[in-house]
Amino acid sequence: MLRLLDERGRRLRENRLLVYRPYRKQQQFHAASAVFRERLLRAGNQNGKTFCCGAELAFHLTGMYPDWWQGRRWDRPILAWAASETGESTRDNPQRALLGLVGELGTGAVPRDRLGDYGMATGVSNLFDFIKVRHATGSWSTLRFKNYAQGRRKWQGPPVDFVWFDEEPPADIYDEGLARTIATRGCVAMTFTPLQGMSEVVRRFLVTPTADRHDTNMTIDDAEHIPAEERARIIASFPAHEREARASGVPTLGSGRIFPVAESSLAVPAFAIPVHWPRLVGIDFGWDHPFAAVWLAWDRDSDTVYVTDCYREREVTPVVHAAAIKPRGAWIPLAWPHDGLNSEKGSGEPLAQQYRRQGLRLLPERATFEDGSNSVEAGLMLMLEWMQTGRFKVFDHLADWFEEFRLYHRKDGQVVKEADDLMSATRYAVMMRRAAQVKPRAAEVVVDERVGDTYAGY
Repeated sequence: MLRLLDERGRRLRENRLLVYRPYRKQQQFHAASAVFRERLLRAGNQNGKTFCCGAELAFHLTGMYPDWWQGRRWDRPILAWAASETGESTRDNPQRALLGLVGELGTGAVPRDRLGDYGMATGVSNLFDFIKVRHATGSWSTLRFKNYAQGRRKWQGPPVDFVWFDEEPPADIYDEGLARTIATRGCVAMTFTPLQGMSEVVRRFLVTPTADRHDTNMTIDDAEHIPAEERARIIASFPAHEREARASGVPTLGSGRIFPVAESSLAVPAFAIPVHWPRLVGIDFGWDHPFAAVWLAWDRDSDTVYVTDCYREREVTPVVHAAAIKPRGAWIPLAWPHDGLNSEKGSGEPLAQQYRRQGLRLLPERATFEDGSNSVEAGLMLMLEWMQTGRFKVFDHLADWFEEFRLYHRKDGQVVKEADDLMSATRYAVMMRRAAQVKPRAAEVVVDERVGDTYAGY
């Protein structure tokens, strides 16, 4: 029995892929590989990001995909690069995740019995230059190790199927690694904690996303191996100015966040909205930056507002946005900003009117406070006051809303107008809370003079 237990332990140590089961956010990162060429797993320290990508790369190198795998597959051997900042950090992080600790080759993500010929790098002890990995087809994949300190010229070379950047690379190194995958139609993956703030590489994923880019944000609450009672202690151990980056993967934000409020004080589980609570939707028009909509419900008894839903989409027409909004409650009025008065070139029709033609119940006037003002700062301060007094809550499954909430910040005292579409839509709804309406009773016909239309109850 002891010999059997020892053998079982050895096999598990030398085939960690056998027992790897990703957490929810890790699974999201893996699944995105089926669609996106560029992926970022933006996570806090010790949240499991490095082994997550190491396991994925091991699947590709060996062709040994598990039943639960939903990401991209290669049915042939591949050429892959794995890299970090220096030779030492490459050895201690991606190499360790893939091959195991120094002196324990085969205890990483790549099973020991799949490892073949190898060559060692010069200048750094115990750093591999390359290693062959036996693929399920019987041929051999090649895994090569690189580092950013080598400089861009060392990143020029042959076509590569998969490039893994563990820790944030300089923009020129990232570009060169990405270029290596063009001919193969390959992909790149990054895993890091964004301690360099809103760098050029981070901005590409958070501010200028494309159809090829995918960002997965994994926080300490998503790291299932960390007991809940340990998380607060771990967060408290980080320097105050780095806590959000190290615990939640949130880039450091220059002059500071607009809403310095703990997410836990806002997030609540979703629940059925009482029928007597007034409802309102705030929208922010957009094309190259996303159109956004945020649904609010108002508990008048406690004077608490709840963000119950959100929607964000770029470069689609009002027809598409209306189709997404109306099924969530065509009776709910919409608060909208001043640019809804802008006329479309050619037709001369105001933007707000285009949305009305699609059956959306836009309020007759743009969003303002009761006195007719529309100060951005006044709206932000009102939201902050409600948050700090426990009168602003958000359904906890609204990941897109919380993502913008974390990144919403000032620079040199001014609000940074990037990746703020849901925040703006929320502010318009807050300003027009007085226009919120209760859901009509079934078969009731309502005439609303403020909106200027007649509609059937739902």
